[in-house]
Amino acid sequence: MKSVLTLGVMSGTSIDGVDYALCDIGEDQLRLRALWSVQFPTNLQRRLHVAASGAAASWEVAQLHHDLGRFYADGIRHAPSSKLHALKPRLAGLHGQTIFHNPDNHTPATLQIGEPTYLARALAVPVISNFRAADLAAGGQGAPLATSFHVRAFGVPGRHVCVNNLGGISNVTSIDWRRGSRPHVLAFDTGPANVLLDLAVRTFSRGRRTFDRNGRAAASGQSCEPLVARWLRHPYFRKSPPKSTGREMFGERFFEGVRDQARRHKLSSNDILATLTEFTARSLALSYRRHLPSAPEVVILAGGGAQNPVLFGAISRALGRNGIATTVTSVEDAGWPVASVEAAAFAWLAWLRYHGQPGNLPSTTGAKDEVLCGQIT
Repeated sequence: MKSVLTLGVMSGTSIDGVDYALCDIGEDQLRLRALWSVQFPTNLQRRLHVAASGAAASWEVAQLHHDLGRFYADGIRHAPSSKLHALKPRLAGLHGQTIFHNPDNHTPATLQIGEPTYLARALAVPVISNFRAADLAAGGQGAPLATSFHVRAFGVPGRHVCVNNLGGISNVTSIDWRRGSRPHVLAFDTGPANVLLDLAVRTFSRGRRTFDRNGRAAASGQSCEPLVARWLRHPYFRKSPPKSTGREMFGERFFEGVRDQARRHKLSSNDILATLTEFTARSLALSYRRHLPSAPEVVILAGGGAQNPVLFGAISRALGRNGIATTVTSVEDAGWPVASVEAAAFAWLAWLRYHGQPGNLPSTTGAKDEVLCGQIT
């Protein structure tokens, strides 16, 4: 099957901006050709945070759905000029912005906003969007969906590799290819990654900063072990995969509890960031120990959190203390820029959908069967 230039467009739980990854995809081809990112303007970011916290009125959500769709389309003009004309995509995958994800309710639901028609018009090519609903309808969690891309891009015959994306939420794909012609794959959300850290920074800076650059504030604080131990008793970490989570569980409501408990322990803002960093790292390691059938030989970190050296170091130490991984590295060492992986995953999923191939792995999402993921605009 001939390779197709496919654009992946991704904005994640952190709600910091949009990544665009242009990939050459075919049965025997998977290569990144161009990558760029566009930050959300302050007002749009604020509105998205309000919607994701459940505080936006229905009319505002409808307006935001279209405003965000126009923003995704407008981001095309930020492509590197040398690439924009020479490498025109023939297809696009748009994840959209998750503002609600509750797969464990007796009436499960998930919602990603950002009207795809504007991107389809701007590119004049088909756009695949609304990827999660088909898996949810088939009894799955609607997540994780980047799993098949991780297997294709990072799976190594003869080795057990974990790919762990550190976006707003942390999700792991375990690819154990030590036996047989196909790997044994397990994937699930381990818990929070950047979401609580970013909430803390925005709160403490009164919106002047949106993240802890290089983890400098966390590095200046002292972690509070009693709080870390308390948070690690959260029932989510005991729940067996398939499972997924989001801001509904580890977002604004959880952070309000963090602030109340931190006051009682008389923690400074930097202490809170240090404690949240340790909690994030330890919850990841705890999830590996509880839910992976065996320890991986290498853990590859992706997403924005992989660029935070303090969080990276905390994860390495937490995994080491649990005897889990001999090597912790970055996707950049495997030839993929940190910001490219999630966007490239949805380019891959769009390519699968357009060619009539299922995008979910039921063993990882809990769906009853394989389904075509995404709708074509």
